Amino acid sequence: MKDLRDRTKAFAIRSVRLFSQLPKTVESQVMGKQVLRSGTSVGANYREAYRARSREEFIAKLGDCLKELDESSYWFELLEETGIVEPASIEPLHKECNELLAIITAIAKKCKTTTS
Repeated sequence: MKDLRDRTKAFAIRSVRLFSQLPKTVESQVMGKQVLRSGTSVGANYREAYRARSREEFIAKLGDCLKELDESSYWFELLEETGIVEPASIEPLHKECNELLAIITAIAKKCKTTTS
């Protein structure tokens, strides 16, 4: 399995590429900047989690990753539902977002149950 540090970095790169391909309209740029921010934050937060000094810090940083992934998913939905981006072009990135959400949620749940 690909290391999550690599996978979240690839997600960030894909989010940057999505932003650079968006139309230069005000609406798409506003939403695109949100995707840019949340999509690139996932990998940064995961790296912080990876280097956490305690289990509690690790779980908290995973929570930050989940918030950023959920926000990214929201912006992907808006870009698609407003017609700014074709569903076929955003679907692979949105799918990866959902997969990362599932993986990190599972890790966080496992960590929480082993600390109780």
